[in-house]
Amino acid sequence: MRPRLPAWTGRLTWKAAAFITVMCCALAALLGALVHVSVTHQTLNQAREKALTRLEEATRAYEAGDPLPPDTGLDPDGLPAQLRELALSGRHGTLVSEHDGRPTMWAAAPAGRRAMAAEIDYTQGVSTIMGLDRAIVGSSFLAISATLLVGVFAVTRVTRRLHQTASVARRISAGDLDARVNDPRTKASSRPQDEVATVAGALDAMASTLQGKLQSEQRFTADVAHELRTPLTGLHAAAELLPPGRPTQLVQDRVRAMRLLTEDLLEISRLDAGSEQISLDVHRIGPLAERVARGPGTPTEFRIVRDACVETDRRRLERVLGNLIGNAHQHGREPVELTVDGPVVTVRDHGDGFPAYLVEHGPQRFRTEPRAGGKGHGLGLTIAVGQAEAIGAELTFANAPDGGAVATLKLPEVPEAP
Repeated sequence: MRPRLPAWTGRLTWKAAAFITVMCCALAALLGALVHVSVTHQTLNQAREKALTRLEEATRAYEAGDPLPPDTGLDPDGLPAQLRELALSGRHGTLVSEHDGRPTMWAAAPAGRRAMAAEIDYTQGVSTIMGLDRAIVGSSFLAISATLLVGVFAVTRVTRRLHQTASVARRISAGDLDARVNDPRTKASSRPQDEVATVAGALDAMASTLQGKLQSEQRFTADVAHELRTPLTGLHAAAELLPPGRPTQLVQDRVRAMRLLTEDLLEISRLDAGSEQISLDVHRIGPLAERVARGPGTPTEFRIVRDACVETDRRRLERVLGNLIGNAHQHGREPVELTVDGPVVTVRDHGDGFPAYLVEHGPQRFRTEPRAGGKGHGLGLTIAVGQAEAIGAELTFANAPDGGAVATLKLPEVPEAP
């Protein structure tokens, strides 16, 4: 199993810093090696020429019978054996070696059956090369540090703008359609026009288009509901005047269903527009949930594991629980159970469970499931989710391992007053 790197190593800033560091080190090593080889070669050539010149002077003096110049001699002590053998074989040569604790440049040539040698102190040359190497290392470190700082600063500016764009995208996904990367009051020409600005501009344009379409949909829904309310009120009054009988009952039931649908559409339009007025107060969750479970309609099993005090809007909480229980009875199978465990309220049935898309993405208006015979969940669960968000609760949907749909409502708990 390969070891996994820390999460921060996947960030663009870290990757850019690592890339800049590696490239600068490689470039510094290449240039440093070239300069080192060039200067070393030049220093060696200068010392070699000086040693050969002195060897030539010593050879002429030896042939003329004159005294030999300083630092020259026949088979001197310290002459490297390799260079001595080269001279005795009749060839000239030079070599650098340690002599008396210091670097020395030797030059040797044949002189009869002996070796004529000259030596040059090479300490200054070695010091020059070592000093050059230290200068290369120091300057490379400074250059790499400066380049790294500038590069990280430049990349950080880009990543900061990318993080800002991602944050705005998350806010838009959460429902804040007014979020924008660029301030609309700022002129576009005053912002850097690069790839990041292009992405930010595209995100702002997408958010504006999405906001316009959603607002148009909300206005359409509200207008339709308002236009339907007046004729439905008259239709309801007319249906009440019909003589008793089975046809009259069918007409009254359909009119009642249409009125409920109209009220649901109005409620959704208010939730979408954020115009709901929330009246929060502290309530005990047990009695509220029990009143909903014991209300008129199909029977619901009620159980309290632990009671708790929550801060909520009682009317809206009852609306959420009523919709969940009604959906469980309509689309699931009995028994339907409502359980209170502290600030968590669970509604469960024993039917086929929620569709996969609902568990993953939440309820969608008027969506039908072909595999379920064309049945959908209407507006009840959508209204429940909207009302839960309005009172600060969290509503989630899941399927029980042994079958059945489970809706879980988590409310904000408050300490119980003494």
